[in-house]
Amino acid sequence: MKQYVAKILSETIEMTEEEILPLLETPPNREMGDVAFPCFSLAKTFKKAPQMIAEEIAKKINDSMITAAPTGPYLNFYFNRSQFAAELVEKVLSKGFGFGESKVGENKTVVVDFSSPNIAKPFSLPHLRSTMIGNAIVNLHKALGYKTVGINHLGDWGTQFGKEIVAYHKWGNDEAIHNNPIEELVKIYVKFHEEAEIHPELEDEARLWFKKLEDKDEEAVRLWKWFVEESMKEFEKIYKLLGVSFDHYMGESFYNDKMDRVIEELESKKLLVESEGAQIVDLSSEDMPPALIKKKDGSSIYATRDLAAALYRKDHFGFEKMFYVVGNEQKLHFQQIFAVLNKMGYTWAENLTHVPFGLMLFESKKMSTRKGTIVLLEEVLQKSIEMADSIIAEKNPNLANREEVAKAIGVGSVIFNDLKHHRLHEVNFSWEEALNFEGETGPYVQYTNARTQSLLRKSELTEAQLDQINGEFLQGEASWDLILLINQYPDILVKAANRAEPSIVARYLLDLSAQFNRFYHQERILVDNIEEKKSKLGLALSTSYVLQHGLKILGLQAPKEI
Repeated sequence: MKQYVAKILSETIEMTEEEILPLLETPPNREMGDVAFPCFSLAKTFKKAPQMIAEEIAKKINDSMITAAPTGPYLNFYFNRSQFAAELVEKVLSKGFGFGESKVGENKTVVVDFSSPNIAKPFSLPHLRSTMIGNAIVNLHKALGYKTVGINHLGDWGTQFGKEIVAYHKWGNDEAIHNNPIEELVKIYVKFHEEAEIHPELEDEARLWFKKLEDKDEEAVRLWKWFVEESMKEFEKIYKLLGVSFDHYMGESFYNDKMDRVIEELESKKLLVESEGAQIVDLSSEDMPPALIKKKDGSSIYATRDLAAALYRKDHFGFEKMFYVVGNEQKLHFQQIFAVLNKMGYTWAENLTHVPFGLMLFESKKMSTRKGTIVLLEEVLQKSIEMADSIIAEKNPNLANREEVAKAIGVGSVIFNDLKHHRLHEVNFSWEEALNFEGETGPYVQYTNARTQSLLRKSELTEAQLDQINGEFLQGEASWDLILLINQYPDILVKAANRAEPSIVARYLLDLSAQFNRFYHQERILVDNIEEKKSKLGLALSTSYVLQHGLKILGLQAPKEI
């Protein structure tokens, strides 16, 4: 609506649409119009009172879609509801699942670094955050026409592997590890930390084994490869359940032979200095602690690999933007990485964004691998599917594809429970909240979409038959509020992508679902008048297209029947 008003105004006054858009306001109540233009900014140019300017502009506007009415210093615009409703619904129906998408990112590439679980550790509930936030950011940019590159930066290198190897040699059981690799590897990893509190020398032993791994010691490399292979099998099961895929698996080890370039470049640019035997980049001018590039013992640190990764990705993908979807606790690390790249002269470092997020709690408790207090994501997803199946069995026992729907609802409830929160907030997972079909949940949105599909089935009309919409039947308050919400969807996608904030889409879907249900309860849809029925079903189907598209952006399925 604001874009339409900006276009009309730009043809009347000497301002561009881009200059007008930020000035436009939404009146506090519907009686004052749909869009308002304050004329204060034109007073100096026109050398007249804003009230007079509003009156003069109103006289010049002649458009069938809007009526311009001056009210004091404001020019209020009232849209022709009938015409606007018909045109919007017909537009949505013609575009289908393409409504809301655009080509703003055409010929531009976005790289998203997300999920990144650690090898030899289980895929626990907190890993859901980076995985699904990152997946949604990928989907948002795809919808806006960008070429996307999703990268899983696996934690497959570092001192923890020295710890795991020490733990394996001291307490590992080959048969037990072969039968249940992740559980056993975690068990001995936890034991290492318990023992290290009593015997600190174990930490030195772990550092020694990691150095051996870096030096390609045969035994160290053999164990490391085994840990990676077994972990990937477990991870793939989870990704399949979540419906998440990646363009590349490039773990930290991928950059082992690419770090020399970083060291050499830092040295040639005189940025690398020695500090207590270690190699650092001084960031005091940026009011930050130094970035550690090489440890005292000569081994690398993940900051070095992140610098190598950034250079490699820029060279190979030529990205416009790159997002790192990593927890809030890594904020300083990424500030340092971006600062070092800037010092190296790479101006594109300004287009790198750390996308932080808050902790995930389970029933109000924090989880820790070291302390052995983790909750496995696979177990949460499977239990959620079982609970969803029980609810469906009670509500609709004869549902044909019950198993498939239960999976969509169960997995979707876990994903939506995460993404409906602002990503910086803590998320507390609870079964009761996540699987509620009437609360602010994924099942509520999925059920609302199924309701729109149910209307279409009951009408015995096909989607193709909803070809002509009469806006006269869509002027009730419930209809009009629904139309205004649907109209916002393209802007919602842009806003969510710009802020790397999937909760904007999730909250919008909740609002759209609530408004559709008001429309469903307040207005008769399956009426005898065929023209009215087609128009209202067209609005219902438009809602369904947007709900399904939004759910897909977030990584949820949208069953047509529940």
